[in-house]
Amino acid sequence: MAKKRREHTVSSEIIKTLIKEYDIKSIPDIQNALKDLFAETLQKLLEAEMDHNLGYEKQDDKNKQTDNRRNGYSSKRVRSEFGEIDLDIPRDRAGEFDPVIVKKYQKNITGIEDQIIALYAKGFSTRDIQDHLRQLYGIEASPTLISNITDKIMPMIKEWQNRPLHSIYAIVFMDAIHFNVKQDGMITKKAAYMTIGIDLEGRKDVLGIWIGENEAAKFWLSVLNELKNRGVQDILIVAVDNLTGFSEAVAACYPEAEIQKCIVHQIRNSIRYVSYKDVKKITSDLRPIYTASSEAAASEALNQFEAAWGEKYPLIVRSWRQNWAEIATFFKYPPEIRKLIYTTNIIESYHRQLRKVTKGKSIFPSDEALLKMLYLATQDVLRKWTGRIPNWGQILLQLSIFFPDKVNPYLK
Repeated sequence: MAKKRREHTVSSEIIKTLIKEYDIKSIPDIQNALKDLFAETLQKLLEAEMDHNLGYEKQDDKNKQTDNRRNGYSSKRVRSEFGEIDLDIPRDRAGEFDPVIVKKYQKNITGIEDQIIALYAKGFSTRDIQDHLRQLYGIEASPTLISNITDKIMPMIKEWQNRPLHSIYAIVFMDAIHFNVKQDGMITKKAAYMTIGIDLEGRKDVLGIWIGENEAAKFWLSVLNELKNRGVQDILIVAVDNLTGFSEAVAACYPEAEIQKCIVHQIRNSIRYVSYKDVKKITSDLRPIYTASSEAAASEALNQFEAAWGEKYPLIVRSWRQNWAEIATFFKYPPEIRKLIYTTNIIESYHRQLRKVTKGKSIFPSDEALLKMLYLATQDVLRKWTGRIPNWGQILLQLSIFFPDKVNPYLK
């Protein structure tokens, strides 16, 4: 099929005149011509605004019906898609003129601020953003300017971080991701604490992001208390990693919540001190434990693992037995729920999305800089979370049997 020829809305005569007047021979010549045309158009619009404001055109005293009149111009330089443009802003004697096309204190008419924030959200460094603006628009943007523009989202972050939440969540995943941040002239390892909640509609949401010191149960308790203050009264199941003290923090705030420790984290911890030649065999022999059809079968598989490896690696067996009550939680549930809770894959997948954005930043200059980038990247992730968890109808029916007093009132 032949490609349809693009229709032109500007006459050939006008284009020929522009080529001749501006001696256009290259792309930069076109850009310079467009810059001049844009500036002249803006100037004409400002003059037209003044005519409308006064009610008569310049030097048209016959139609003048006001004592107010023009009073010269004030110079103004603005940033545009074509670079910086100098304008003459009309003034009136009464000081009533307030232009709309270029507002009184407006210095940017490009949407550049939105572009800077969008680039920042994609993980662009300050230098990359500077180069982008310089090459495309001829605009020199200092690191301070870029920082000031991105700081404008801090009130949005505060509002998002304090928004009311659902009163009950079916499953909440909690985990942290670590970054290097400058603090008091030193580079410090900081933890970004994340929570993802699945509500009773089966929809995922990031409930909040908190920046703190290295991951600690005490900090997680403050996060849980904040969730409660924002309206979360009940959580059915909390999926966590194997951080010491985590279970106690959950129990202190949500004593009726069931806790599922991540099987993947448990396996990673198990092979941490295993000889390299035994790693493959150990992971293979652990598999029958967490893939068992029931807790009884899993317990028997753990006994068999102990018989085979308990003497050589007693710490592995001790760890599984000490954590068993919260490792084995998922065995009583059907496959649909097991698949959701036996690992923290949902939150780790979210972390991978964040890593794509932050991988170019080895060190963040402040907690605020880290929080801004994580928030913007999170908003991109949330825009993709449009559907419900697969098989949610069946999952909710199962949850209504396990937690009738909490789920059934919702179903009515």
